[in-house]
Amino acid sequence: MSITAERKQELMQAFATAKGDTGSPEVQVAILSERIKNLTEHFKDHKKDNHSRRGLLKLVSQRRSLLDYLKGKDEGRYQTLIEKLGLRR
Repeated sequence: MSITAERKQELMQAFATAKGDTGSPEVQVAILSERIKNLTEHFKDHKKDNHSRRGLLKLVSQRRSLLDYLKGKDEGRYQTLIEKLGLRR
């Protein structure tokens, strides 16, 4: 269900705005999106896992908050991020 350290490093390198960037909204949203994708796959096999479903909803809410922050801060960065990640909004 969680992501591996190697995958997390790949995401950090792919979405970093500068060298060594680990905390920018782009990196955080990319990591959250990966975790959300993994949990969504988990629910295909475990439909009644309501405890993890609550965690999924928290992750989605956190990602939404970061995206709203980024949209207010810099519209261009927001647009490029959602295009790279393939998010609907």
